Amino acid sequence: MKEKNTMLMTEGVIWKQLLLFSLPLLAGNLFQQLYNTVDSIVVGNFIGSEALAAVGSSNPLINLIIGMFMGIAAGAGVIISQYYGAGDRQKLSWAVHTCIALSLIGGVALSILGVAASPVILRWMGTPDDVMNNSVIYLRIFFAGSLFNLLYNMAAGVLRAVGDSKRPLYYLCASSIVNIVLDMLFVVGFHMGIAGAAFATIIAQAVSAALCALALMRTGDVYRVELKKIKIDLRMMKRILAIGIPSGIQQSIISLSNVIVQANINVYGSAAMAGYGAYSKIDGFVTLPLQSFCIAATTFTGQNIGAKKKKRVMRGIFQGIVISLIYTAVLSPILYWKSQDLLRIFSSDAAVLEYGRITMTILLPLYSALSIHQILMGTFRGAGKTVVTMLIGVGNMCILRMIYINGIVPFFPSFQAVMMCYPITWFSTMLMDVIYCWKGKWLPRYLAESEE
Repeated sequence: MKEKNTMLMTEGVIWKQLLLFSLPLLAGNLFQQLYNTVDSIVVGNFIGSEALAAVGSSNPLINLIIGMFMGIAAGAGVIISQYYGAGDRQKLSWAVHTCIALSLIGGVALSILGVAASPVILRWMGTPDDVMNNSVIYLRIFFAGSLFNLLYNMAAGVLRAVGDSKRPLYYLCASSIVNIVLDMLFVVGFHMGIAGAAFATIIAQAVSAALCALALMRTGDVYRVELKKIKIDLRMMKRILAIGIPSGIQQSIISLSNVIVQANINVYGSAAMAGYGAYSKIDGFVTLPLQSFCIAATTFTGQNIGAKKKKRVMRGIFQGIVISLIYTAVLSPILYWKSQDLLRIFSSDAAVLEYGRITMTILLPLYSALSIHQILMGTFRGAGKTVVTMLIGVGNMCILRMIYINGIVPFFPSFQAVMMCYPITWFSTMLMDVIYCWKGKWLPRYLAESEE
């Protein structure tokens, strides 16, 4: 029995489907960014700038360690969307139960790894002494709750792969409210410091994970999860990993480059760390919606490739790019205009505000390149070409970024020079995406040769 929440994207008006699918994702990402922002506001105003710096500098490390598992979730979503578009019930069920099993195993492994390795990696990053203690506390508590993070992302990925982007939004909204309430209770009411902010985050993640898991277990549709069937099917796991591991490597290695960039930011002290961390929360209001469009492009492409509809895939690329460009063109000037007011939410320290303003001025002009990249990357992933997206992403956003950081920045040492690594590599990545889309053989052979 097909549920009303799911969306089969193989028929209908493309741009409307992309928007209808993306809007709940966009709202969900904004809610997620909202409760991350509340974390920073509460930490910055009720604990201090050193604690704000600790939270900000922890994010690249969190993304680095979680990146591989997020890539596997993306691989599972590609396969599920293709089976859903093709109407293959049996293989769809195998894929769903295998990816849930992988998330449970991965959550336990990540908790052990994250708790044990956090202090070592933070020292390697050059985290200042005045930030180190808070950073270790925050990271260890965060990673202790990794199971909830991975289970939510995997379960939400299953729902999105079958065209349901609404329920993940509802569950994320619920967890956002829980996080905000607990932030105020633990940090402001109980004076638990940065540990309170971390506990609020993992409890909120547990709520969203539980809600997503219940939705999968109670559905009457073909993707229903049954506890007794949760196990790893080796053939399905190989296919999921074949698509997911390149995406995971891409996310992890790019996150590693961001850790190295963060280490270069740390050189300029806690004010630079806090200023960059504050702007990263504002930055999320642009980049997270673009990631929503990316997920929409992946689901749309996967379902239409499963249904063998080449022309719809190609039209989806064009219409997706137009939508994402319009979004960045509207939002970027607004953020620039209100930059100082937005940054003051996080801190009143003049040095922190100045570093935040510098970051915003450098990053805003090239968000258009990032928007095109996200649509094309989502399309290639939906076609199963995750190795290519990995090579393009790692080549530009890691290798080129590191060449710039280590080869150019030493000749022009400044915070501004460090931050320029982002727009430069966004543009080069977009350029390679466009070339591959135009010249590359990214569609399955049977579809590339068809006239439909």
